[in-house]
Order: sequence, then C-alpha cells, then structure tokens
Amino acid sequence: MSPGPSVSGARGRAAGHAALGLAGLGALVALWWVATDVVPAPGSFARLFAPGPTFASLAELVQGRDLPLHVWTSLRRIAIGLIAALAVGVPLGLAIGASPKLEAATTPAFQFLRMISPLSFMPIAVMAFGVGDAPIHFLLFFAAVWPILLNTAAGVRQLDRRWLLLAESLAATRFETLRRVILPGVAAHVLTGLRLAIGVSWIVLVPCEMLGVSAGLGYFILDTRDRLAYPELMATVVVIGVIGFLLDAAARAAHSRFAPGR
Repeated sequence: MSPGPSVSGARGRAAGHAALGLAGLGALVALWWVATDVVPAPGSFARLFAPGPTFASLAELVQGRDLPLHVWTSLRRIAIGLIAALAVGVPLGLAIGASPKLEAATTPAFQFLRMISPLSFMPIAVMAFGVGDAPIHFLLFFAAVWPILLNTAAGVRQLDRRWLLLAESLAATRFETLRRVILPGVAAHVLTGLRLAIGVSWIVLVPCEMLGVSAGLGYFILDTRDRLAYPELMATVVVIGVIGFLLDAAARAAHSRFAPGR
C-alpha cells in the first residue's frame, strides 16, 4: 500500500529542506576555503586554518584518545549544569507563574540577574568554589536557569483555566492537578527553555574551560594554541560547532516528540 499524498508531500518537503541545508553548509565550507586557501598568498599564516589541514587533523584526532576525552568531559559538565538548572528553574517557574504576587516580587531581580553575562562571574566563582569543575558547573547553571525558569512561568500563565476548573470539579488533588494538567500543559514551554539553555550553556562552556582545568574542549583549544598546532585548533572549533548543532537538533527532536502542539 503506497503512502497517501499528504505523507509523500511531507517527505518531499523534508527532503527539500535537507537539501537546502546541505547546500548552505557547502556554501559555508566554500567561503572558508576561499578565505583561507585561495585569497591568502602561498605560505601565508592563514593557510594553516584552511579546510584541508583542518579535516586531516580532525581525522587524526577522532582516531586518537585525547579528543574523545575532552568531548566527554565537556558534555558531562553541560549535563550537570542543565540538570541543576531544570531542578531549580522548573519548580520556581511553576511557583512564579501561579502567583502574581510572587511574579511581581521576583521579576525585577531575575531580569537584572539574567542580563549579567555569566562570564562576568568567573573570578568570583573561582574564589568561591576554587579551581576545577565546581565553578564551571555554577556558571553553566547560572547561564541555563533563566530561559528555563522564564519559559516555565510563561507556560503556567498561558494554561487554559478551563482545564484547571475541570480538575477542581473532579476533586483532583494538588499533586494530581500538577501531574495531569499543569506539567503536560507547560511541557512545550519547558522544552523551549531547555533548547535555549543548551545553546547559551554551550557558548559559555568553552571560555569557562579555559580557566583552571586540565580537560575539556576549551582547555584543548588553549593547548593546541600553545603547541602551535593550528590545524588541530581549527579542527576543535569544527567539533564544537558539530556537537552544538547535534545538541540543538536533539532538543528540537525532543520538542517535536513530547510537545508537538500546544
């Protein structure tokens, strides 16, 4: 039995979007090649960052042990920061969204803190938590908590009040209302906040790992610079971009799977 026209049309649109995406990536690589391999004179410093040496170094790094270790370390730090942000941001967002007085009391302070770059707290975090993973976890948490908190609160405010009244009329307990009505109702907003938090955290992670640690992608960039291994440096930049792209794709897939509609 052949698929219906709507299914075939959806597959065709998806294939078309994928082709356009690949074309865009190809154009980006072409611009990179022109800027680093065609325009610079032979023997120029810029040619060390060209796609050819970069992908050759990337192949060597992938087959070695150092790069996977640094990738794993960075992903573990991201996971800890996001879990902490979810543990704090979701309950606090639920409370703020349900209480106009609490929202009025906390919004100015939260908006003030949200607009401060997490990197501004790097010296303070090191003084407070010492050198190592702890300050990085704090900075990632600080970067990730705001989009999760604010999106959760927005989701609570946009809940259909008729569902809450229905739960009350059915004598549902507060826990049952939370589990069956509120959490499913705000799931899309929480996942949107999580996607934003992943993007912000991944950007903040690299500079955080350039301070006082001995592993991670940010540390590895400094290490390649100190060793004058510029093709490896550019390969690491490519790896950071690929992993960030995959993390965002995973967040989008989770949103489509668990919260396809409002």
